[in-house]
Amino acid sequence: MLQYILRRIILVIPVVIFISIIVFYIIQLPPGDYVSSYAAKMSAAGEVMTQQDIDLMRASLKLDQPWFIQYLEWMKNIVLHFNFGYSFSYQKPVLSVISQYMALTLIVSLATMIFTYGVAIPIGIYCAVKQYSIGDYIFSAFGFLGMATPHFLMAIILMYLSYVYFGDPLLGLFSSEYANAAWSAGKMLDLLKHMIIPVIVIGLANTAELIRVMRGQMLDELNKPNVVTARSKGLSEGKILLKYPTRAALNPIVSTIGWSLTSIFTGSTITAIVLNLPIQGPVMYNALLAQDMYLAGTWLLFMAVLTVVGTLISDILLAWLDPKIRTAFRGA
Repeated sequence: MLQYILRRIILVIPVVIFISIIVFYIIQLPPGDYVSSYAAKMSAAGEVMTQQDIDLMRASLKLDQPWFIQYLEWMKNIVLHFNFGYSFSYQKPVLSVISQYMALTLIVSLATMIFTYGVAIPIGIYCAVKQYSIGDYIFSAFGFLGMATPHFLMAIILMYLSYVYFGDPLLGLFSSEYANAAWSAGKMLDLLKHMIIPVIVIGLANTAELIRVMRGQMLDELNKPNVVTARSKGLSEGKILLKYPTRAALNPIVSTIGWSLTSIFTGSTITAIVLNLPIQGPVMYNALLAQDMYLAGTWLLFMAVLTVVGTLISDILLAWLDPKIRTAFRGA
């Protein structure tokens, strides 16, 4: 098992390098670059840049070199100096921009994951055990509604309801009096209050989908021979439920962690714009629009690493849950 994990970790390196090359190349596919975008903004503001100014600016930012030279320089700085480049649009190092928003992004994302799995697994078990009950029909209806409703529309509806019933649309992650204040118990409570809508909106689609997956898996496991045998031996229904069908049904749920990590990060972009959330999604969106290649490339590289790490975590958890997978790992 340990050897398998070490091999997987070693394989991460070439995978991430290959993905970084593709990411850097794709970012530069649209015509123009950051200087072109900047010159267009200046022109719209009534300030015209000459071709000489554009060429000088492009040379100073080292954008006049071929993309693969820029990529090699970027990777060299990452490996040797842990320097991910300079954000043209924010006028500061990329790590400084990412660190400015990363803490709140992680808080929202982790809270969303806890909400997603904490709600989906118990409801999926209940719907399977109480198949065709009123509760099963109600949760199924909410599940289909959650999967069908766009994030931005749900965000607008919840903001409206919050404003009508509580007088506050809960925009952003902090009230105006706490936005620039030092951390305190009051600021933490304000953050928790403002996180209700983002967590529900971002996590709802995944929660609805996982409820259906968990329900279907539980129904497959409830009448298998090992469960019937356990019942015949007189074990309590609760103990049987947790030891056999639930553990087996968790396998496909656990395997979703790899893509859930990235989907929660990237899927929150439109919601973050609508709710005015100070997290990474809008930063990434603006970086792509401005062709801020080092900021956009670093964020996409981070998403690739997160996907690989999430997949590794899924594999380890699956091995812990399923003895057959552990046996296969030993054989590998």
